[in-house]
Amino acid sequence: MRFMVIVKATAESEKEGALPDPQLMADMGKFNEELIKAGVVLAMDGLQPSSKGARVKFSGKSRTVVDGPFTESKELIAGFWIWQVKSLEEAIEWVKRCPNPHAVDSEIEIRQVFEIEDFAPILSDEVIQHKKAVRAQLIGQAK
Repeated sequence: MRFMVIVKATAESEKEGALPDPQLMADMGKFNEELIKAGVVLAMDGLQPSSKGARVKFSGKSRTVVDGPFTESKELIAGFWIWQVKSLEEAIEWVKRCPNPHAVDSEIEIRQVFEIEDFAPILSDEVIQHKKAVRAQLIGQAK
């Protein structure tokens, strides 16, 4: 099972030019090494503040661009991992071992990623096999 593990932003992480404490970076680096050695990590990165981003709102065929920053920092993402683990419980156990990602109270959200097989009720076997082949090709390009 794949899970997206989402580090929620804080008011501090949303400040322009704010960088984490060097000790936190070292602690997080050690944790990331554990994840890598265990073969859990498929992808990971931190995100710049929303002031450097944009949102595109959809309404029918209309598209409206809204530039950051966005006001509700607790609804924003500061970083993420994509993990391959056996269960939600295993993902939770890994998150519980994670250093606090911010110098203040913070939150990490865990969300299961859809697998193509989850769409079997609405997709043909041919489409599922095609999507699996495309995914394998993308994984091969990433290496």
